[in-house]
Amino acid sequence: MTRKRRRLYFVLLGMLVLGGATALVLTALKDNLVYFYSPSDLAAKAVAGRRMRIGGLVEEGSVVKDGTQARFKVTDLAHDVGVRYTGVLPDLFREGQGVVIEGRLGTDGVFDASEVLAKHDEKYMPKDVADSLKKAGQWKGEAR
Repeated sequence: MTRKRRRLYFVLLGMLVLGGATALVLTALKDNLVYFYSPSDLAAKAVAGRRMRIGGLVEEGSVVKDGTQARFKVTDLAHDVGVRYTGVLPDLFREGQGVVIEGRLGTDGVFDASEVLAKHDEKYMPKDVADSLKKAGQWKGEAR
């Protein structure tokens, strides 16, 4: 075997190992990726069953609490999504307030939340939520 051929085999073997390692890393990261959607995005796309985050405002008059169960709607003022959550809601959670919710969209069209995050002061709006409200033409404030 010539020197050039041996070097070529080592380069090909190195590329194969690098490709395999990249595939393993991407497969491991796939489970940890969480995409952000607004209610308008969910209305336009079929993403049921995938873990994601949605953000918007808690719709006025939509919150129904029954013990640790809570049902409410999240809106970007163009579309809304029903949400089911079991657990204790954050202290700052209330109607008209900005929220980001993590979970999965069920086949029934209701979002099953595993985590609810409420904004932490009167002027703060998560950047993704503010961007989706601006995109829908419903923005009424300034983000910090």
